[in-house]
Amino acid sequence: MKCKAVPLSLFLLLFTFLSTAQTSTETSSTIASISGMDPEKSILKNTEGSKNHKTLLAAMRAADLEEILGYAGPFTVFAPSDSAFEKLSTEKITDLLLPENKKELHALMTYHIVAGNFSASKILRAMCRGAGKAKFTTVQGDEITATMLGVDIVLTDNFGNTARITTADSNQCNGVIHEIDSVIRPGKI
Repeated sequence: MKCKAVPLSLFLLLFTFLSTAQTSTETSSTIASISGMDPEKSILKNTEGSKNHKTLLAAMRAADLEEILGYAGPFTVFAPSDSAFEKLSTEKITDLLLPENKKELHALMTYHIVAGNFSASKILRAMCRGAGKAKFTTVQGDEITATMLGVDIVLTDNFGNTARITTADSNQCNGVIHEIDSVIRPGKI
């Protein structure tokens, strides 16, 4: 019975989520207005205009991801907010942004990007198929694992660090952004 409880509860959560999304056409526009992002602009352009992603923008620029996130796609970006970056030490953030640490920063930033457009409902469906877990290969090459904790989608890196999606489905012309509350890491950073 326990084995069936997780898939059944994920199915019910997905059904509720999809039902709510279908009955409320305001959902995606409300999310876009909350985060201040325009679905007609690229991930890069919306990040430039965001008040909550100044550190992310500086990191994307220092890692030379502007061209990729400005034009190519589709991508799913798990975007740490400024408060998520603040969980790292100020020294660590400053060190990462130095030119000599570009390779490490590039690995960190591409660990937050998955090729393809994965909305929250697609992530939930993948978790349903995976008995409560879904693995996604990042552009960096390592995997992140998505699970549920209550009603939240939680991402876990290879070292057990977790980040909760706090704002989902901010659509962009070249993908989707999900804001997360922590920085996930491909290595010991």
